[in-house]
Amino acid sequence: MKNIESIKEKAKLVRKWCMVSTTEAGSGHPTSCLSIADVTTVLFDKYLKYDLSAPLNKYNDRFVLSKGHAAPLLYTLFGIAGAYPLESLRTLRKFGSQFEGHPVPKFKFTEAATGSLGQGLSVGAGLALIGKREKLPYKTYVVLGDGELAEGQVWEAANFASYHHLDNLIAILDINRLAQSGETMFGHHLKEYADRFKAFGFEVIEIDGHDLEEIDKALQKAHSNTNGKPVAIVAETIKGKGVSFLEDKEGWHGKPLNTDQLKTALKELGEVDDSLRFELKMTEKTEVTKNPLEQTFSKLKFDKNKEYATREVFGEVFTELGKSNLNLYGLDGDVKNSTYTLDFYKAYPERFVECFIAEQNMVSVAAGLSRIGKIPFVATFAAFFTRAADQIRMARVSESNIKFIGSHVGVSIGEDGPSQMGLEDIAFFGAEPDIIILQPSDAVSTSKLVPLMINHQGISYMRTLRPKTPIFYDESEVFKIGGSKTLRKSKKDGLTVAATGITVIEAITAAEELKKENINIRVVDCYSINPVDAATLKECVSETEKPIIITVEDHYEHGGFGDFVSSALAKENLEVVKLAVSKISSSGEKSQLLSAAQIDAAHIIKTVKKLLK
Repeated sequence: MKNIESIKEKAKLVRKWCMVSTTEAGSGHPTSCLSIADVTTVLFDKYLKYDLSAPLNKYNDRFVLSKGHAAPLLYTLFGIAGAYPLESLRTLRKFGSQFEGHPVPKFKFTEAATGSLGQGLSVGAGLALIGKREKLPYKTYVVLGDGELAEGQVWEAANFASYHHLDNLIAILDINRLAQSGETMFGHHLKEYADRFKAFGFEVIEIDGHDLEEIDKALQKAHSNTNGKPVAIVAETIKGKGVSFLEDKEGWHGKPLNTDQLKTALKELGEVDDSLRFELKMTEKTEVTKNPLEQTFSKLKFDKNKEYATREVFGEVFTELGKSNLNLYGLDGDVKNSTYTLDFYKAYPERFVECFIAEQNMVSVAAGLSRIGKIPFVATFAAFFTRAADQIRMARVSESNIKFIGSHVGVSIGEDGPSQMGLEDIAFFGAEPDIIILQPSDAVSTSKLVPLMINHQGISYMRTLRPKTPIFYDESEVFKIGGSKTLRKSKKDGLTVAATGITVIEAITAAEELKKENINIRVVDCYSINPVDAATLKECVSETEKPIIITVEDHYEHGGFGDFVSSALAKENLEVVKLAVSKISSSGEKSQLLSAAQIDAAHIIKTVKKLLK
């Protein structure tokens, strides 16, 4: 190996600044950085192709630090690469610094927010998949800690990577034996890790993670790999390597050195040349993915005498939009014939990603696709998104541009029973800042809202229905995020009923029945749940006999549509009465279940009469 002495000196420089920055911060995980410093130094010095001026360059190699608590290592590596002065690392963990405790998009060289362990390999698989599908020459490197290998998502990702033949994906396993509270599951028994990755179809290379010659040979082999298998470099390392009083010692996880300890450690390292720099390899060219102009849609024609399921219409619209927007990707969890992404798969198999029944991996793969400029639509039953709650949370922290489609929402799905009913999804998605939540009630509104999701930069979520619904709208209607539509209105309305999704039909039915008794109510379709159309609802209250809004939704009450309305109108002098699902449902026909949940037309009528008495 050429320049081995130079690489040794650069590894010392990496160690120095990982310790200096965490001591300056008074917190952090220096020992977790020191264990993998040698491997990453060789990687950056000899193999990584990267254009620092364009982190989103399609031809850059990708580097994912799944063990996000080792963030000082990530920051130091890019500092030595010349991205910024090393002295700036002294702002680590300070308010306003780009060098946060765990990587976030404020640090523009991170591929995703990491630190919630077990997700990085999935993100890397998404990045590698695009390279494979679009024949781009970059490699994706993912550094994983041995502690996080106990996470099930790692093995979802491993299964996915081998299935899709991602031989451009290189997992680097930091087997340093020590986790936060004690020894990891298999300690330094490398064979346990090697056997598992072999079983999942990886090409496995076992090395001493501090032998620079072995590291170089492993990276060279991994870099030239074209056998259709992803690579796992299983590196036996020492936590705290390079500082004798830290090496392989328990009780140091997440603890910085104090000033005196730092002086001792730096003295042990010896003289360090702060002027040393990595010379990153040049990329073939620089190109950043660009999205087309705003999407519009008006090609489907709907028969007003027919009923349509919004999940089916979504599939048609998504497929049609795929013709003009080549950055659209569809991700499925083995329900494409129920979510109707099957149409997209048939039309554009090269932009469809089958993730099978592994929702956590699916969401994090989408985060990887989003990072490199794609617009992934992730579709499954709404209930199953709760399995990927943390992954969606971290995608939001990553500022990903993902579109989620949750089908089979509410008790209205009928006979499948409560395990398949999405009744918590509004609460979950709504808990994250700035996530758009939409719920169309008919075919036309669905066809208008899907393009708005694409035009919106950031995460958006649409609830789609299993039952078919009649058409309420003309194709000339205009919809907007944050809007609503008033479907029934008179000069003598007693109060307002605000509905969304399947309950819009129930509200209209209730209005027509009440009218026969000379009771008028206003009916508003709140197709935009977040943000909700507060202005229209305020206007309704000002024009009705009583300042009352009844919200009706096929969702649990807490955190649902009614709560969004209550929050938006909290300062107004009015009453919000919420009709929502209040108990675990069962199998049955749609009408039976809506009635049992007390969100059907009959219960709306009963509530209206009680409030207007």
